[in-house]
Amino acid sequence: MPEQVPIVTPSVAPKPAGAAAIIDLRDVSFAYAGKEDEPPVLDHVSLKIGQGEFVGVLGPSGAGRSTLAAVMSGAIPHHFGGSLYGAVLVDGCDTCEVSLTDISQVVGSVLQDIDTQMVASVVEDEMLFGMENFGVPHDQIEARLREALDTVGIADLREREIATLSGGQKQKVAIAAILALKPRVLVLDEPTAALDPTASRLVFDTLRQARAEGVTVVAIEQKVALLSEYCDRVLVMSRGQVVLDGTPREVFSHADQLRSIGVDSPRVARVYNSLARDGFIASGTPCLTIDEAANLVQGLVVPALEAHGDTATAPELRSYRAPSKHAPAPRPHAEGADPVVELEGVSFAYPAGASVDDLDMKVYPGEVVGVIGQNGAGKTTLTKLLNGLLKPSQGTVRIAGLDTRESPTSQIAAHCATLFQNPDHQLCRDTVIDEVAFGLELHGTPEAEARERAAVACERFGLPQDEAPFSLSRGQRQMVALASVVVIEPEVVLLDEPTSGLDYRECMTVMATVAEMAQRGCAVIMVCHDMEVVSDFAERLVVMAKGRIVGRGPLLPVFSDDALMGQASIAAPQVIGLSCKLAREVSPEFADISQVAGIVDLTEEMVGRV
Repeated sequence: MPEQVPIVTPSVAPKPAGAAAIIDLRDVSFAYAGKEDEPPVLDHVSLKIGQGEFVGVLGPSGAGRSTLAAVMSGAIPHHFGGSLYGAVLVDGCDTCEVSLTDISQVVGSVLQDIDTQMVASVVEDEMLFGMENFGVPHDQIEARLREALDTVGIADLREREIATLSGGQKQKVAIAAILALKPRVLVLDEPTAALDPTASRLVFDTLRQARAEGVTVVAIEQKVALLSEYCDRVLVMSRGQVVLDGTPREVFSHADQLRSIGVDSPRVARVYNSLARDGFIASGTPCLTIDEAANLVQGLVVPALEAHGDTATAPELRSYRAPSKHAPAPRPHAEGADPVVELEGVSFAYPAGASVDDLDMKVYPGEVVGVIGQNGAGKTTLTKLLNGLLKPSQGTVRIAGLDTRESPTSQIAAHCATLFQNPDHQLCRDTVIDEVAFGLELHGTPEAEARERAAVACERFGLPQDEAPFSLSRGQRQMVALASVVVIEPEVVLLDEPTSGLDYRECMTVMATVAEMAQRGCAVIMVCHDMEVVSDFAERLVVMAKGRIVGRGPLLPVFSDDALMGQASIAAPQVIGLSCKLAREVSPEFADISQVAGIVDLTEEMVGRV
């Protein structure tokens, strides 16, 4: 057994005097039906959440977070069968003794798999379904519908067919439909997994507003920077237990424990914790904002520079300091190679009206290109044009020299592999090894060789070869889909939100694999909403907005262009925001740094110059 992580006594934002726990779990354990002989998914969990709290829940895949959400919402025991021990009280009522309808009057939930939550074909009908079933008076329905749509920022989607929406837009519809019911508790499972940074912040702004009006919010989330900013309490789960419970500063001060569990920390907290680990500052509660981290570094570096006799101001320093050697060196690409991906004047329009226009792009072997932009910008449409699922109405798309309008999709797939946003859209075989070998067999690889290569890929990703793919967790299914892509060894790989729904450890495994593919000469085009992942792995960016490419270039210049970021509804990653601020206010040596290690190493080097 791994060493148990110490539990932190929670210290949360003040609650109204006399406020009772609206959710109370008393020594709760649960195992799903048919899996009672395995370790319980929830293991003796005792937890109280008070009225009006904003609680974030972190943890790796398989930690029990979604099961905890199902327990809080009453889906366990009323929808999912299994063995439930202990007591779950919602607003003082034992969930085993009241109906799911009664619980739903108190707790509204947004599921991780949005498609399973949708019941209507049109956005307006989806909104109306819940309100009519809950008996909302007819004279209130229109006002609630408009308020919820406006709050989530999708009033323009009211009459759209849900099938035509992007994953992020569907997420907003689901949240709006729940908000229209005005629940006392909101339980959300990965509410921003498919959302762009601006939309993610909008969702959390909406949740903060709901909390201000007395709604209790429980958000299961992987975006640690959002949780650190918005939540007054963070729970960390591991192996079915709550192992950390405290304020964001308390929880994120446990950097080593979090990493061992498989949970990320905000990048600025990593800067603080690294400096504390190396003895440059005393251990304590970490920074959670860029300004806090900048003040910390400035407080260390400026006195050191002055003690070293370097009293020049930052503007004066710019005139004679060279860029930092701590900036990542560009990875070499194939010398003199022709582009393996070419788009020239490409346009496409769906019948519903959404379109992409005048797209031009070239990608060379060995490049990792990040495609970023808000939901609905056309990023997924771009990937479908590249893999031949869509044919351009104007212009030309070439993949490895093949014109996609003239080549069958099966021929394109031999050169260009796609990892879809939802892995379930590309899984179709009975066992994991059959799934991983399937693509090879389709391309003519003999069965014995295909299974041998598939077995190697399964072992590499720690996948159970004989299990059914749909019996695995969301993160494991993503790994199966990735293994089926990697084993083909394509010339081009398209990644549509490759880290969505993954925990930190799974995310790093996926992206390390992507980096290895690029190192071997594969061109990687990555659509991703996680700007921290983009900044860690992409070398060049293509920025999309409203169906067009509005900017492109190397990582740092693009992320530093505030006007471009605003146009694309993108927030620059924390580390790049911090390096830009330090370059302006402390020393230009911090310019061009895009990694936590670079900030820490340069800070320690400057302090050590004394």
